[in-house]
Amino acid sequence: MNIGPYSLRNNVFVAPMAGVTDRPFRQLCKQLGAGYAVSEMAASDPRLWHSEKTSRRINHDGEMEPKAVQIAGADPVMLDEELVARILDAVVSAVDVPVTLKFRTGWNRANKNALKIAARAEAAGIAMLTLHGRTRADGYSGEAEYETIAAVKAAVKIPVVANGDITTPEKAREVLRLTGADAVMVGRAAQGRPWIFREIDHFLRTGEHLPAPLVTEVAHLMDEHLQAHYAFYGDYLGVRTARKHIGWYVRDLPGGETFRRSMNRIEDCGQQLQAVRQFFAEQAVHGDRLQYGLADEVALAA
Repeated sequence: MNIGPYSLRNNVFVAPMAGVTDRPFRQLCKQLGAGYAVSEMAASDPRLWHSEKTSRRINHDGEMEPKAVQIAGADPVMLDEELVARILDAVVSAVDVPVTLKFRTGWNRANKNALKIAARAEAAGIAMLTLHGRTRADGYSGEAEYETIAAVKAAVKIPVVANGDITTPEKAREVLRLTGADAVMVGRAAQGRPWIFREIDHFLRTGEHLPAPLVTEVAHLMDEHLQAHYAFYGDYLGVRTARKHIGWYVRDLPGGETFRRSMNRIEDCGQQLQAVRQFFAEQAVHGDRLQYGLADEVALAA
């Protein structure tokens, strides 16, 4: 699959998620099989680019190509379809790289305009569309509506990416079948399981499942991720912002909830890293590979 001149290695992408898809996490997802990853939302106003938060969000130093920056303006009101078209025209004409658009199916279920926005985007020269199968009013509630993604795919000639509720390799295959989309974009299911990208890619290519990752591999990945995270954010923010990632990694593992509660009281990077190393060393008693299914059983036994 291509985006303009860029050839992607597969059609399984990382969704942009505020507070999650920073550079260390994107790099890890790409390392584990994601064909494409998009940054957190960064301000389009150059006057804000020197703020600490925005400068981090547009930091792609050393990241695997292609690098994708998600930009947003300050005005959230986007009911004006002609304004959307003018914005897209302006962005496409201002840069010499492919511009993609990620959008929802409409403002609410009674006011869906994905087909109109898709047509305007294609006319503006947008290189790829990513459609989250929910409206703005839906937030993340309810089930994603794939029929609208299918309608958009049938209506345009540029690549279309399906996003929403893609949690397993089987679901990814089913969404591609239902929508005819060119790719899938995975969001919340990658939190704590960044290897889901290689699992989905392998399943789409072979119809077979990869085994759960080795405990030793995940321990090594966690070590690399946390050290990159601390280096990116510094000690004070690093130890605090790492807590959510650690919580996601351990939430379904034996002893994970108890460990998460104790780990959240640690305020030193070195101590936090050592605690995570110890936790994964102890996971080896349950087998060579991660044992997600044992979490509830161990809790009940306790």
